[in-house]
Order: sequence, then structure tokens, then C-alpha cells
Amino acid sequence: GVVVLGRRAEGKASLIVRTSADLSKRVPAGQVIKELAPIIGGRGGGKPDMAEGGGPEPQKLAEALEASYAVVESLVTKNAAAA
Repeated sequence: GVVVLGRRAEGKASLIVRTSADLSKRVPAGQVIKELAPIIGGRGGGKPDMAEGGGPEPQKLAEALEASYAVVESLVTKNAAAA
């Protein structure tokens, strides 16, 4: 599975993505973060199984979390075709 968590604190937003071992090659957490973090005005990175990111636009956190569905679906579809 893939889990995307978001948090607002001290005027900032942060995201954590965790991907299970069986999906970490098809849906690398680092790639998911790289696509979501710009929505909250920030950056992020990490490993295939876990990644973190943050940004200064906490009002856009809900938008980033909603976008995670499309990002994960896109990676699953793209990487399934490549396999």
C-alpha cells in the first residue's frame, strides 16, 4: 500500500509518504513527494519506501493530499506498462 500523511504546524505544511516493499519500485515514495511538495510551495525527497517534504503554504495541504490519488495512480499505470 501507499500512505500519504499531511500536517500543518507553525505556518508550514509537511508531507510524509510511505510505500510498502511490494510497491516501492512501482510507486517510489521519493517520486510521489517530488510531485506533491511543489503544491505546498516546497520540496522533498527520500527513498523508494519513505520520503518527506514540506513547504510554506499550509492552506494548500488539502489540495496536495487530494492530488496524491492521481499521482499514485499515474505511477502505477506508467510503471506497470514499463514492467
